[in-house]
Parts: sequence; C-alpha cells; structure tokens
Amino acid sequence: MLTTRHGVRVLASADLPAFLDLANQDPVVNVFALHRAHTTNLEPRWLGGEMWGRFEAGRLVAACHVAANLVPVQASPEDAAAFAERALARRRTASTIVGPQSAVRPFWDEVAPAWGEPRDARWDQRHMEISGPPLVAPDPGVRAGVQSDIGSLYPACVAMYTEEVGVSPEAHGGGDLYRARVAQLIGRGWSFVRYDGDELVFKAEVACATEHAAQVQGVWVPPHRRGEGLASAGMAAVVHQVRARIAPTVSLYVNDWNHAARAVYERVGFVETCRFATVMF
Repeated sequence: MLTTRHGVRVLASADLPAFLDLANQDPVVNVFALHRAHTTNLEPRWLGGEMWGRFEAGRLVAACHVAANLVPVQASPEDAAAFAERALARRRTASTIVGPQSAVRPFWDEVAPAWGEPRDARWDQRHMEISGPPLVAPDPGVRAGVQSDIGSLYPACVAMYTEEVGVSPEAHGGGDLYRARVAQLIGRGWSFVRYDGDELVFKAEVACATEHAAQVQGVWVPPHRRGEGLASAGMAAVVHQVRARIAPTVSLYVNDWNHAARAVYERVGFVETCRFATVMF
C-alpha cells in the first residue's frame, strides 16, 4: 500500500510485526496500543477505527491509534504533526487524545483551531510503574470481582468515572454499554474489589494488558472512607495479584494535581517514568 503525504498510511494486518517491534520499544507506556494490536490484528473492523503508521525509507518510525481514543505511539513532535495533518483531512471521531505529553501537545497545537474547545485538557499527568513487590502490606481482603458483585460495583464505577472525568458514563444513553464493560472486566479477572461487610470500600480495574504490562484504572474508595489507608493497602494487593497472574509490570497515570492519589501510588512503590497528557471532548 502506498504511503500518503509525509509517509503516513493506514496499517493493516501485514504490518503487525513491524508495529509490535515499534511499540515494544516501550512496552509499558505503549501497553494500550499493544493490547489493541494483539486483540484486533490491526483490522479496522475490530479496532473500531484505524492504526496509522509513519514511514521513513520504508521503515515504520511512529504510529497512532485512531478510534474513540487517539493515542500516539513512539511519536516525535514531527511525527505528531504529520498525524495531525492527516487527522485534519477527516471528521474527528476521537473523544479522547491521550499519550505522552511530547506527542499529544504538538498534535493538539495543529488540530485545535479546527477541532474546537475541548471539554477538558489535562496537560500534566504522571505515568507511573512498578515492577517489583509492593512496598506496603497488601490488603488480604482484596479479591477478584465476580458477576454477583455488579450490583454494588457498577454504581461505584459510575461514581468513580463521574468524579474523574466530569461527566457520567450513563450520559446520552451510555449506561448499557458501560455496564457491559464492567461485566467484561469481571469476566476477564481484571476487576478487583474489597468489601467491609456489605459495603464496597475499594475497587480498581486493569484496563488493558500484554505479556509485559498491565495498566490499572478506576481506583476508588468511597468519599466517607478515604484517609483510612484502604487505597494504599488495596493498591498493594492489586499490584501483588496482577503481577502474579496477569503481567510483571503494573502501570497507571494520574493527574499532577491529585496529590492524595500520587502519595498512595508512591507509598506502594510506583515510580514516575513519563509525563502524559489527555484532551477530552
């Protein structure tokens, strides 16, 4: 397939080995894109969008996942600008742009005049990783979620999402889809819960995973139970269990201003490895 201007074209299943080589240059930062590549074989019908690649002298040097989430992969500022030019030639489909600051910012600088005011832009997010045992004792009450938990887990997921993103996942009729996503993560063994009697007091999920890394999202403690150490011990348990049965490195990213969450992750043993940025529509 011929490349387009600036060497950018849509990747196909035949490009999968080259894409995996590229993304595995940083398999933890790129865990989302690698997960998507492994599960879709880069087929647009399964991606729900496209994976773009930028080539130099016939070699794949950068990529960009373009679906509901637009995610640059190993992209320099020049690569990001080239992807932005292609993006401007079509209707925006992404509801979120997320990835390393060094790629998201130059991409946004190019598309902002045409794409308009975002709902939110978070330019300083800490990408953090842990590849060894947690530094605090895991909470023995944390376990993998089961489908019978969904009655209490689903409202907690909605509350977490709304608090974090600023809009409910149930808005515009999205409740059924979001509930299905919660059930899917339970089915994969990627949902983690802690109950105190009948009360859900901690939860977290693995959003995506490969053989190298698992990215955690949705960490939540009900507001009236915060400050009791539930998050630190709970995250230590998540790290312990994820490393035992899913992937050897656990990652996440957190807003710079969320000092309480950052303190929890640092206490558990997470260290910053990259700065992310997220633009939401």
